[in-house]
Amino acid sequence: MKSAKLINSKVEIVDVEKPALNAKGAIIKVFGCGLCGSDIVKIKHATKENEKNIVLGHEVVGQIVEINSNTDFKAGDIVALGHHYPCFNCDFCRIGAYSMCHTFKKSNIFPSGFSEFIRVDENHLKYTVYKVPKDINYEEISFLEPLACIVRAIRRAGYELDGDNSKSNSLVLGLGSIGFLTAQALKAFGVKAYGFDINQQRMDYAKKFNVIYRDDKYDTIFMTSGSSKAIGTALELVRDGGKIIVFSSIENDEGYKNNDIYYRELSIIASYSPSPDDYKISYDFLCTKKVNVCGISKIYTIDNLSSAIEDNICGKIFKAYIKI
Repeated sequence: MKSAKLINSKVEIVDVEKPALNAKGAIIKVFGCGLCGSDIVKIKHATKENEKNIVLGHEVVGQIVEINSNTDFKAGDIVALGHHYPCFNCDFCRIGAYSMCHTFKKSNIFPSGFSEFIRVDENHLKYTVYKVPKDINYEEISFLEPLACIVRAIRRAGYELDGDNSKSNSLVLGLGSIGFLTAQALKAFGVKAYGFDINQQRMDYAKKFNVIYRDDKYDTIFMTSGSSKAIGTALELVRDGGKIIVFSSIENDEGYKNNDIYYRELSIIASYSPSPDDYKISYDFLCTKKVNVCGISKIYTIDNLSSAIEDNICGKIFKAYIKI
């Protein structure tokens, strides 16, 4: 079967053996997989020593074709899924830092999301796999995992669905696909959300969904930009006593100055990956259209994965969805 692998720092589509189901879990025929910014980071920073262990693609939609499970899933179910799950028992899980859990970091789909077939285990089926409703297309439901990451960031900022968030205002810095979805998800949480990007085309696109910029000070800043230059903008626009949610990596080691944080009593909070509960909220937002992802992705085939990666790096596209 076809599968994407990193070979000498380049993405190659190679022929590999179809995964076998030798324990509880399922084999899924992949229909498509979103290209994540983290895939790009992995590709850019791959070395000959670590590229064999890199798994590309995790925003998967497909159909269960073989299953051995105690869950309610069955062969024929069309599903969307995430790729990591925690143990729920370690010290990290005890304090809610699920993405720091060693089990979380070790768990993954096999061999990669950009493959004709993948294997997931029983815990994937329990915690990260969801049936696809008939009224949502595959490209849209592929946002299950990235939107769950966004939900996690919003909850890390202190917002909850059942809370009164209407008096709080937030600014999303960087209106790529993740930033754009973050602004929408904040509104779904009842937060007054605004957005800014130095790319005017992205600003204009966001306006169509009522995501605008307002010259103001903000209670929370969501850093979805991958540029270190956005750090200064965040410090300028966050209200004293406010929060900056770090939700992206940057191209260097620049950071926030100690005295800026100390004298202004700022909270700098990182958010990395979702917990199982965040998937549930993400699934609801997508199924009820509270977050609109229609038309965001440009569709490529697996044989054109390299073109999708290049177009993403060059900023030619908002998001790529790879049909397998």
